[in-house]
Amino acid sequence: MDRPFIGVTGKNFQYNTEIRGVFVGEGYTKGIYAAGGMPVVIPYTDEEELLDKWVNRLDGLLLTGGEDVDPAYFHESAVNGLGEVSPDRDRLEVYLARRLLQLNKPIFGICRGIQVLNVIAGGSLYQDLPRQTKAMQHSQKAPRAHLAHDVDITSGSKLHQLLGTQTIRVNTFHHQAVKQVAPGFLISAKASDGIVEGIESRNHAFVLGVQWHPENLWEKYAVFHRLFAGFVEAAKQS
Repeated sequence: MDRPFIGVTGKNFQYNTEIRGVFVGEGYTKGIYAAGGMPVVIPYTDEEELLDKWVNRLDGLLLTGGEDVDPAYFHESAVNGLGEVSPDRDRLEVYLARRLLQLNKPIFGICRGIQVLNVIAGGSLYQDLPRQTKAMQHSQKAPRAHLAHDVDITSGSKLHQLLGTQTIRVNTFHHQAVKQVAPGFLISAKASDGIVEGIESRNHAFVLGVQWHPENLWEKYAVFHRLFAGFVEAAKQS
């Protein structure tokens, strides 16, 4: 079977006044390719005609980590502690994710990606965990492949089926997180301090997000590649 065509979003990168582009860490694209998919980085554009062509061509969408989500998307004003916001990226990802949801195409959200998923479906976010909660440290001062804390996986969830365990240790690099879970989604993982670490749609074949960074873990800890494998397999069926 042909490799499914997987769109991958990335950060708007500017090296200098002449060199601009989209940056995507290789852990994302290598993870998709190793699972049997064909990753393609989505360029930034506001042209809906072009975006709709991407939507029709894609078999799945990977929403990657990066900047904070603009709180206007969940009807809040910015609070102290909100980090860098990328309006161009927000518009791109919100449009693509909403359209793929409508078409029941697979979406996998990582870190910022879980937050985008939750927001487009009607949920909200903590804009800054240290100021708004009593959460433990969720932005580790350690290498990206270091396992920093445990998360509990909801029994019977798709995440549970993919990982095959109800407790797993993960890395952590975030200061925002899911607050009010979107209608139609369930919480599939939580940290010991109650912070949401995984959500998934009740109404779609494969729409799943995790707050940690499996793209930095799967080459060292094979269990995390099951997330990419499950995502790509769902894309083959879309």
